[in-house]
Amino acid sequence: MKPYVYLKATAQERPLLLSIPHTGVYVPEEIDANFASDHIRSLPMTDWHLHHLYDFLPALGVDVLHATHSRFVVDLNRPPQPMELYPGRFETGLVATKTFEGEEIYLSPPGDTEIDERRKRYYEPYHERLSEALEQKKQRFGRAFLIDAHSIASHATLINDELKEHIYLGDRDGTTCVPALSDFLDASYSINGLRVSRNFPFKGGYITHHYGCLGGVQALQIEMCERVYMDEADPPGALAHPRFAETKKMLHRIFSELVTCIGARDFD
Repeated sequence: MKPYVYLKATAQERPLLLSIPHTGVYVPEEIDANFASDHIRSLPMTDWHLHHLYDFLPALGVDVLHATHSRFVVDLNRPPQPMELYPGRFETGLVATKTFEGEEIYLSPPGDTEIDERRKRYYEPYHERLSEALEQKKQRFGRAFLIDAHSIASHATLINDELKEHIYLGDRDGTTCVPALSDFLDASYSINGLRVSRNFPFKGGYITHHYGCLGGVQALQIEMCERVYMDEADPPGALAHPRFAETKKMLHRIFSELVTCIGARDFD
C-alpha cells in the first residue's frame, strides 16, 4: 500500500493543495506486533476521518494529499532529522516512542536502522509527492497555497492544556503566509460560531514550517478540536454523528469562499 493518496481536482484546478498527514490508520503487521498495548492499537493521536471531512475539495478545484498509514508508523509532520519545532516543550519525533500522554508506544523502541527504513519507505514518498505537486502549481499559476489540516482531542496532554477554543491556526508567527490568509480563515471560522486561536499553542508543524519557507508557497496549519465534528470518545461513530455533516457543510462554505479569494488574488 502506498503511504499516501493523491486526489486531483475534478473541477477547474486552483493553486491550492490540502495536506492531511495524520488521518491514516494502516499499520503493518510487524509494527503492530511491537505495540505496547491494545490502547496503542486503537491509535490515539489519529486525526480521525479528516480525509472524509474534506472529501468535497476536489470538486472545488483543490488537490488533496492524505496519508494512509498511521502516524505511529512515521510522522509526516516532523522533520526528517531531529530538530526542535517547539524548543523546551515535549515533542514527538519522526517515529514517536511515546504518546502525548507519555504512554510508551512500543515494547521495544525501533532502532536507527528501522527508523531509517521507515523514513525511506513511508516518509519520503509523501514529501516527494507534496513537493512535486507544489512545484507543478507554482509552474502553472506562479504561486501555490498549502493548507495542512489536523484535528486533536480537547483534553490536556504533555503538549497542551485543555483546549478551550475550537480552531487553532498556525503560520509560524506570521512567517509562512501573508497575514490576509490567516485573517480570512480566522474571520471565517469566527462567523460560523467557532472560537479561534492563532499560533498558540500550535504554530504549525514541519510541513507548514518547511514548505512555507519556500519561494512562491504560502502555508498555514489548521488544527481543529475533534469535538467540533465528532464525539471524541467514539471515533468509529464519527461519520454518523450529526456534527460531522454539519461541520462538512460549514467547511464547504469556508473553502468555497477561500477558493474565490485565491482566484481574485486577494492573498498575493
